[in-house]
Amino acid sequence: MNTVTPRIFIAATEQDTGKTTVSLGLYKALQQRFQQIGYIKPVGQRFTEVDGQRIDDDSILIQSIFDTRIPIEHMSPIAVEPDFTRRYINNSNHESLVKRIQNSFDRSAWEKEFTIVEGSGHAGVGSVFDLSNATVARILHSKVVLVAPGGIGKPIDEVALNKALFEREGIEVIGVVMNKVLEGKIDSIAEIARRGFDRLGLELLGVIPLQKELTVPSLNQINRKIGGSFAANPNLGRNLAFEHMIGAPSSGNVFRKLSPGTLLITPGDREDIILAAIDESLTPCGGRLAGLILSDDLHPHPSLLEMLRQAPLPVIISKSDCYTIARRIHSLPIKIEPGDTMKIQNIQHLVARHVDINRLLEKTGCR
Repeated sequence: MNTVTPRIFIAATEQDTGKTTVSLGLYKALQQRFQQIGYIKPVGQRFTEVDGQRIDDDSILIQSIFDTRIPIEHMSPIAVEPDFTRRYINNSNHESLVKRIQNSFDRSAWEKEFTIVEGSGHAGVGSVFDLSNATVARILHSKVVLVAPGGIGKPIDEVALNKALFEREGIEVIGVVMNKVLEGKIDSIAEIARRGFDRLGLELLGVIPLQKELTVPSLNQINRKIGGSFAANPNLGRNLAFEHMIGAPSSGNVFRKLSPGTLLITPGDREDIILAAIDESLTPCGGRLAGLILSDDLHPHPSLLEMLRQAPLPVIISKSDCYTIARRIHSLPIKIEPGDTMKIQNIQHLVARHVDINRLLEKTGCR
């Protein structure tokens, strides 16, 4: 297996902490130094079928942004489908999985000057089928950067636990990047966290501020989560829902409480609220609504539906009731998707500005 190409394994202390954010931003920043950069996510848990193959969503994202010139199946060699763990326990095939990862890494790193390896969850994720992040990092002979959330006590505790598991596999953790840190507290948290990580023998390589727009879903993501369908203006499906509100009171009371970027959820037979939503969307500044969800599989009158189609407002119809929809939105994990142009540009700017890329490369052995 290739042991020459410089590489870094991006791991995290918990799921949805920001591995993809750091990987995406790091890839863009490295383009200032290297002409050819590799990427691989050896074990993926969220996947999409591409030409009959299950491909991790983050691999699809990276390829769509950067045109990696790597066969997509090698960027995502293992997708953990629903029965993957059961089949592995009943009929262990560890050696073949290891070879698949090694072969895919060789292809992903071929003719590349640096390769990014993105993990899946914390250091122990994958242990049930003998491919924890720590084990995969050892298989690929890669040093590790840990991504941790903002804060003091909990992040440092979790970093200590993850560091111990990587070290048990003989893998060096070269530093920590803290993500989603409240902007007004960056300096104070960074100062204390730096001292705390130093006591663990780790360097704080970056502190990325929390950006609200990176933590909220688009209408497209919400539509998939609730199993809905667009009744009007699907071209506006990338609108971001900063808040969501159930339109149960009268239309006057509902719209008195709106803040910019609100997704309104209301039964499809509430014509008063639907008409008020149309009026709101037609205001000179485009209104405060990100979109409208009509619940309970109740379709408005055809004439009203035509008015919705003429308004600059994405409209989704769902079979679920208002409170079920709101609950599902609240539990929706936020992932960056191909086409989220503004989010992607924001991430690239944040990582370039707030992560010490030169120091990270120095600690991987790149001079």
